[in-house]
Amino acid sequence: MSEPRAPRSRLHEVLLSGRFAVTAELETTDGGDPAEVHEAAAPLVGAVDAVNCTDNSAAHPHISQVAAAKLLLDRGIEPIAQFTCRDRNRLALQADLLGAHALGVRNVLLMTGDDVTAGDHPEAKPIYDLDSIHLLRIARIMRDEGTYVSGRKLTSPPTFLIGAVENPFAPPVDYRPLRLAKKIEAGAEFVQTQICFNVERMREFMRQAVDSGAAEKAWILAGVYVPRSAAAARYLRDWVPGIDVPEETVRRLEGVPRDRQEEEGIRLAVEICREIREMPGVAGLHLMSIKVGRAVVRVVDELGLHPRPVTSTAARAPDGGTSS
Repeated sequence: MSEPRAPRSRLHEVLLSGRFAVTAELETTDGGDPAEVHEAAAPLVGAVDAVNCTDNSAAHPHISQVAAAKLLLDRGIEPIAQFTCRDRNRLALQADLLGAHALGVRNVLLMTGDDVTAGDHPEAKPIYDLDSIHLLRIARIMRDEGTYVSGRKLTSPPTFLIGAVENPFAPPVDYRPLRLAKKIEAGAEFVQTQICFNVERMREFMRQAVDSGAAEKAWILAGVYVPRSAAAARYLRDWVPGIDVPEETVRRLEGVPRDRQEEEGIRLAVEICREIREMPGVAGLHLMSIKVGRAVVRVVDELGLHPRPVTSTAARAPDGGTSS
């Protein structure tokens, strides 16, 4: 991966330095009160390098990811703004990418997005004017060539660190390393993976990523979920496409009393993270949970990754203000 003269974001600086990165996903909020976003993000301060603001995750509407990202910036927390192709055409996506940059967002994560049938508005009309590979290419063109995809010049190109997602666990699994390579060729500089419960499958995916050279061209952050209960693990297994939850994982959580399952889930996540950290090519972790802050901080503490590195690149809004 090429190394620019200066990092584009705090996350970029951590990755460029070779330090093990940690990101987390912001708990979704369903109200218009900024305090809800601030409250959800507060426990993550100092525990992670950047926080994902999701774009109507699982095809359920939530607060705008760009608005959430700006609210994080106001508190000195570095956001990663997700953009899906499901809800916008190429005009809206380019406009929103520029709008996010104007508000101070420097990390973007670009994906195709879950189909509307996965959410609570299955009658909604999906757009899918583009897929993730095309959107990655457009973001790279906007940044590196200083034009819209139409060729029209931008007056001030964005300076994003461009990210993508990949799922090592979705069939056909042999195709996943090839798709990863296509996303990197299109413009992905970092990649967050789907939740890993199946460590052996993740190990094989990383072996292929290293052998193909993909892990040298993009930073791979392995997704790890902190289950709070056996019911949560069963829900992921039975209702969320593309997540591989081995039966022994569910049985392990079911084998302890309900009031101790959250603690067991944290232990499980820490064990998975420790195995992942030993895999060649893994550059960091992307941690997820319900009530994300408390569980994520516990895992980061147990791994000895807290506090996070001090960097010269702070989360900064365009007015120059920062609170950390």
